[in-house]
Amino acid sequence: MLDGRPTMAYEGETIAAVLIAEEGLTTRKTASGARRGIYCGMGVCFECLVVVDGVPNTRACMALVADGMRVERQKGVGSSR
Repeated sequence: MLDGRPTMAYEGETIAAVLIAEEGLTTRKTASGARRGIYCGMGVCFECLVVVDGVPNTRACMALVADGMRVERQKGVGSSR
């Protein structure tokens, strides 16, 4: 699920790939509301943080999708939306 709705993904895909295919590049918003997304794509910059199964600060470019996974865009330092 992505932001509470069912989403199609392929085995072996990263969460970042699914986000790009579904919604474009935005993965989170800062506390001030600025949009952030995939920047380096290799886990160095921490710009693509999302909440996965209730756990914030997960790098979307490093995490592989799994059946039943719940992904939410992160707002600020660790809450969803």
